[in-house]
Amino acid sequence: MTSFLEQPSRFLFFTGKGGVGKTALACATAIRLADAGKRILLVSTDPASNLDEMLGVPLSQRPTPIPGVDRLFALNIDPEKAADDYRKRVVAPYLAIWSETQIAELREQLAGACTVEIAAFDEFAELLAGDEQSVPFDHVLFDTAPTGHTLRLLSLPRAWSGFLQSTPSGASCLGPHSGLKMQEARFVAAVDALADAARTTIVLVTRADHAALREADRTSGELEALGLKNQRLVVNAVFEATNRADSVALALEERGREALHDMPPRLQGLPTTRVPLRAFNMVGLPALRALLDDRASAALARAVPPLATPSLPPLQSLIDEIAAPGRGLVMVMGKGGVGKTTIAASIAAELASRGHDVHLSTTDPAAHVAATLAGELPHLRISRIDPAVETKAYVDRVMATRGAKLDEAGRALLAEDLRSPCYEEVAVFAAFSRTVSQARSSFVVLDTAPTGHTLLLLDATGSYHRQTVVGDVDAQHASGRIVTPLMRLRDPQYTKVLVVTLAETTPVSEAARLQADLRRAGIEPFGWVINSSLAAAGSTDPCLAQRIAAELEQIRVVREQHAQRLAIVPWMTEEPVGPTRLLALARPSE
Repeated sequence: MTSFLEQPSRFLFFTGKGGVGKTALACATAIRLADAGKRILLVSTDPASNLDEMLGVPLSQRPTPIPGVDRLFALNIDPEKAADDYRKRVVAPYLAIWSETQIAELREQLAGACTVEIAAFDEFAELLAGDEQSVPFDHVLFDTAPTGHTLRLLSLPRAWSGFLQSTPSGASCLGPHSGLKMQEARFVAAVDALADAARTTIVLVTRADHAALREADRTSGELEALGLKNQRLVVNAVFEATNRADSVALALEERGREALHDMPPRLQGLPTTRVPLRAFNMVGLPALRALLDDRASAALARAVPPLATPSLPPLQSLIDEIAAPGRGLVMVMGKGGVGKTTIAASIAAELASRGHDVHLSTTDPAAHVAATLAGELPHLRISRIDPAVETKAYVDRVMATRGAKLDEAGRALLAEDLRSPCYEEVAVFAAFSRTVSQARSSFVVLDTAPTGHTLLLLDATGSYHRQTVVGDVDAQHASGRIVTPLMRLRDPQYTKVLVVTLAETTPVSEAARLQADLRRAGIEPFGWVINSSLAAAGSTDPCLAQRIAAELEQIRVVREQHAQRLAIVPWMTEEPVGPTRLLALARPSE
């Protein structure tokens, strides 16, 4: 089962769709290698990292020894801390020679969300580019952010190298180029290490699920185009029913079998490892050691007596309240892989079926809305905020307006600046703002990106809010009339934020952190949705029964500690794709 560990490369890079178990597999692999006598560094590049919780020890940006596992060290690359350090490094040389106004302008240039990404990659690249003296470990394992963020991260060195080579003058939205050129050689070395099959293995993690396999196939192709060809596939949580009379267990097994049978050709050609679904949550060293060890897994399994299932409120109870005003914005948020897209599509379909005009859109780079809806409904239209399309439209618009007032040299400088990868954030935010404003007269349901990306988006919203209300003199005098996107998100009459999670320890903890982040931004979630609940579906299969017992404990935690309102969506024996099945999620009694 651990064939990808027979001759491991120096760098192991775990990536894949959110929620497929990348972190658990990265931790289990790191523990296995450390137990075999290797000196291991485990690194998270995920802005929403949960390594701390899984390993049971607080982590920082420095390697921390893991109690209970000799020779294993772990660290989190904190994007915000990396960005703060990066800003100080860029600003420092100019403090003594520039005016306060110039320094303020430079700090404003460095305030964008893209600075966070490039600074995080700077930390990441240092590990990849280092030799065994500067990075004294036999193997370095990277637990990456969800797929869309990871691909953007990996494209940054190439994007910035090209930008730096083509824009020798002026300053980008990351400040003066001198701040970046110091790192250019490191970026090149990092890309070389990633592309070197002798040094790096890309471990594509997926599940026996059509959507997850499609995402893995797309990721594989895009990574190959970036020159990362040494790939292996791990299919996590493959389930085989023990109780052959249990309809839920048989349906879960059959759905996985069908998905693996229909696996895309590219993935079929990769060396593949299958890891069984385990009965326990992947938190703590015993569980992580057992993930890749059948004997240890059997020792952790336990019999569960019949459980009394409590009253579980359906999704319809939330939709009834959302529908009452006849219009509004619904933002569906949460960790990758919890089923945000399915819940967003189900809510949109139900609202449309009641005769409301509904716009279902996504800010998620992975964008599975159309595939999930897989059909048409009256009163419902769908769209995607596509970063490439929005960036081109933004650049064309700026060149046609600001550029029209410039001479040829000025237009050339403007065109250089607009080639910066940072302008993608600006363009996506503008599209997001337009979509949010439509909820004044109809329903807008936004399937948002995984947590890290979403928070970057909200940060951009907050920056826009500050610039509009504080930075504009006219706006200060007319602030009572200004309605910015952040104001709309804070208005509970306008916006309903739903936090989607699974009834598992780590997803619930991450959802709670997301709720805390939203509250710091002045946004109060309307309610929580626990998706794909086996407790709501019911099963007597031994493996599933143990998981149901753990689910009920997490449902209790959500109910008592986190959610103002709560809905439980059962795991469905048929994959929730298409209008009929999506409507069934919202109408559990039918």
